[in-house]
Amino acid sequence: MRHLSLALILALPLPAVAEEIVAVPFEGSYDDAAFAVENAIVGRGLVVDHVSHVGEMLNRTAADVGATKQIFTDAQVFQFCSAVVSRQVMEADPLNVGYCPYGIFVFENEDGVKIGYRTYPDGPMDVVEDLLKDIVEEAGG
Repeated sequence: MRHLSLALILALPLPAVAEEIVAVPFEGSYDDAAFAVENAIVGRGLVVDHVSHVGEMLNRTAADVGATKQIFTDAQVFQFCSAVVSRQVMEADPLNVGYCPYGIFVFENEDGVKIGYRTYPDGPMDVVEDLLKDIVEEAGG
């Protein structure tokens, strides 16, 4: 009977998580956008824990994976956490640890330079989304 109950639970559909990517154009160079994003993060007293060099990696490994298309001229993701915001969302639900660290990306491709972030499920994570939105708006000028 226990196995049947577990099977029924596993067969239930999971709730949909409405995540989107928010990207806004940046009027200026890629370097200026990356500098503005980093300054907007650090200006809030936050520490950039890691910068993921996604564009470099994709360009460097293109031949290795048989790619012929260049996706980005450059692309980086700035990862960071906020002790205040993280504590707030994780006190609401410890599983929110899975969303940390938070990231803001900067990329340049044939359509220009963009900065942005991914959204999170409605509820306690709204405060993280507000933080990301504020940082992107400040960086975007």
